[in-house]
Amino acid sequence: MRPAPVTSEAREPRPPRAAVATWLIPLGYVAVALFGTWWIAIDLAALRDGASDISRLLARMVPVTFGLVPALLGLVLETLWIALAGTGIAALVSLPLAAAASRDFTGPKPVQWLARGLIVVTRAVPSLVFAIVFVRIFGLGPFAGALAIAFHSVGMIAKMMTDVFEELTPAPRESIDAVGSSRLQSFVATTLSRAMPSVSSLVLYRLDINIRASAVLGLVGAGGIGVALQTAIGSLNYHLAAGIIVVIAVLLLALELISFLSQRAVAEHAHDGTVAELYRRTPDPTRPGWNRGRALRTGSAVVFAGALLFALTQVRFDPGRLSRSWQSTLDLLAGFVPPVIDPAVVTGIFESLVMALTATTVGVVAGLVIAVLSSPHLIRFAPLSALLRILVVLIRSVPDVIYALVFVAALGLGPFAGFLALSISCTALAAKFFTDSLENVDPAPLRALEATGASRLQVFVSGVWPRFVPSLIGNSLFTSDLALRESAVLGIVGAGGVGFVLQESVATLDYGTTAGVLICLVVVVVALEAVARWARKKVI
Repeated sequence: MRPAPVTSEAREPRPPRAAVATWLIPLGYVAVALFGTWWIAIDLAALRDGASDISRLLARMVPVTFGLVPALLGLVLETLWIALAGTGIAALVSLPLAAAASRDFTGPKPVQWLARGLIVVTRAVPSLVFAIVFVRIFGLGPFAGALAIAFHSVGMIAKMMTDVFEELTPAPRESIDAVGSSRLQSFVATTLSRAMPSVSSLVLYRLDINIRASAVLGLVGAGGIGVALQTAIGSLNYHLAAGIIVVIAVLLLALELISFLSQRAVAEHAHDGTVAELYRRTPDPTRPGWNRGRALRTGSAVVFAGALLFALTQVRFDPGRLSRSWQSTLDLLAGFVPPVIDPAVVTGIFESLVMALTATTVGVVAGLVIAVLSSPHLIRFAPLSALLRILVVLIRSVPDVIYALVFVAALGLGPFAGFLALSISCTALAAKFFTDSLENVDPAPLRALEATGASRLQVFVSGVWPRFVPSLIGNSLFTSDLALRESAVLGIVGAGGVGFVLQESVATLDYGTTAGVLICLVVVVVALEAVARWARKKVI
């Protein structure tokens, strides 16, 4: 019997939209990278020739010296207080802001719109840019640095908190609303209590990032160990500069370990596969009990509150200082009108965007290779995996601006140096994200494939890769988002992008140009977020 003819209804369905988005986004990155190769003037011959200059520069840093150790340790502690004070202020402000920005917010719509606008604006402006502005308003010192960390972190923490709140199931909230609870009671009882493990984890993650950021705020006079680094570089004391870089790296490595252990302690899900409960179950449901997780979270909250109060005293936080600076702030804001968006601003923003996307492409490819080699799904060689993980941590321990300083000193001013610095950073960041995602793949289907006699490569291609692709797309977009912010400040040290225009505008009191740069940054960040939302709908 002949088979029935294939009609239009019986034809094989077209690939879903997800497949189109899966290919469209990587092709977009490749296209931008090819253009960026020309725009940035990426020259491998120049890099090869510059390698000898980099070697000579590194040789000039040996032997490493640390100068006056007590003074250096004092600056290290100041860096920690800046990060802790800024993160604490941001966490407290972000809670109500995220609650108002959530789609579950039942209050006035203008309040929701305002909250969302504040989140976008504060996220779009890098902490180093905030530091430049606050140093102009409040003067040199850690107070300006703490405010810079706080303002930028509000946008980042509030955005992630909003996502956490929106992912919660609405049934408990609807139940308590039905008995006539107030909006505040409903939020605390049904939203904040369930989101607290995730909120604690993301605040710790942000503290880790902010310590990295505060380590270089001194480059613009905002306190911390960056002040010593700027002084050493300015005086061509490369031995001391190398010692300070080593101290920063060791500090960040130690804090990465502490952050990792802390996040495991407050994680919502235990590592043995069980779910950690916010409260221990008791015979009386109205009297929740204590368990190890609750004790750890409560103790951590008390320690964090005490450390925050102490940190605020160390950065010389004074509410009266804010009120006394009101006139300076108004004068600065008045200078923002009208904003100036001239060809130099547009070119700088465009160059920052091209640098960020091109470096992301390089970083994603290199990071994917590292992640695959580190994953037990394909290459099961524990020493190689451990070595690559240590390498990624070491690379991430050095801030981007320091990489940029080295490349500028060896290769000269321009976007090529910034691109190289961003590529290193994006590689380490993407490798970390991809490795974590590969480890979180459900192993049960993989074991089933192995039981049928499939090879490791077949298991990876058929069982791991299809479920890893959404994470690959999402983390690539997030890496681009972070790279854009970094590229916007590398120009401060001469590594291309809009940072040079921004710093010059503040130094010359040309605040109209400053406002133009900030507006352009917000527009580009919003555009990237729109692409990320589209990708989440189609792919993720």
